[in-house]
Amino acid sequence: MSHKILSGSQAPEANLDQPLYTPIKRRSFFMYAGATAGATALVLAGCKKDDENSPGIVSLGNGNLSVLNYAYALEQLEAAFYAQVVKTPATDFKSGELAYFTQVAAHEAIHRDFLKAAIINVAKASPIQDLTPNFSSITFTSRASVLATAQAFEDLGVAAYNGAGKLISASDSNGATYLTVAGKIVSVEARHAAYVRDLITPGSFADDNQVDSNGLDKSMTPTAVIAVAQKYINQTLDASSVGK
Repeated sequence: MSHKILSGSQAPEANLDQPLYTPIKRRSFFMYAGATAGATALVLAGCKKDDENSPGIVSLGNGNLSVLNYAYALEQLEAAFYAQVVKTPATDFKSGELAYFTQVAAHEAIHRDFLKAAIINVAKASPIQDLTPNFSSITFTSRASVLATAQAFEDLGVAAYNGAGKLISASDSNGATYLTVAGKIVSVEARHAAYVRDLITPGSFADDNQVDSNGLDKSMTPTAVIAVAQKYINQTLDASSVGK
C-alpha cells in the first residue's frame, strides 16, 4: 500500500476543512495567512493500490506560479509527515511532545491548504497534483526517527523559503502579496525548526550549520531543496524552471 496526500473532497471529514477551500479574495489573503496558529482538521494519509498511484514527472513550472507550486509541494510533504506522526505517535515520546506535534500538524495542514487555495483563487491557475509520499525510511514509532526527520524537514523548509523569496517577480501584480505571505509562513517554519532542534539538543536552535557568521539563516535553491526532498516523494519533481 502507498499513502496518498489527500485534499479537498478526497479528504476524510472534508466539511471540517471547508473554510480553507473557500475562494480567497485579495483583501482576505492576509487574514488567511495569519491563521497558521488556528485549529484545523488533520488530513491523514489514505491508502490506494499502487497501480492507482503510478509515479510520474511533475513539473513545478516557471514564473511566480512555479514558486507557489514549489512551496505547495513542500507543504504537502510536511503536512503528510506530521499527520502520520499524530496518527501513529512514537511510543517513547516525552510528556507534551505529542501535543506539540498535533499543533504543528494543524499548522502544516493550514499552510498546504492555504497555498492550494491561493494558487486557485488568487493566481487563477491549477496547482500541481496531490503528491504521494514515501515514508519507508522513517520509523514513526521511534522518537529519535521522528525528531531527526522533523529537524530535516523544518530546516529544509526554512532554507527553501529563504531561497525562493528572490525568485518572486514584482512585475506580477500579486508579487508583493506572495512575498508577504511567504514571510509569514517561513517565520512559523523557523519556530518549528528551533523547537525541534532544542528537543534533540538543548541550545542547538541556532547552530552554525543553519545560521552563518553574519547572523543570516541558511538558504537553498529549489533544485537543491528538491534533490533532498525527493527521497520522500514517489513522483519525480522537476524544479529546473522555478522562478524563471
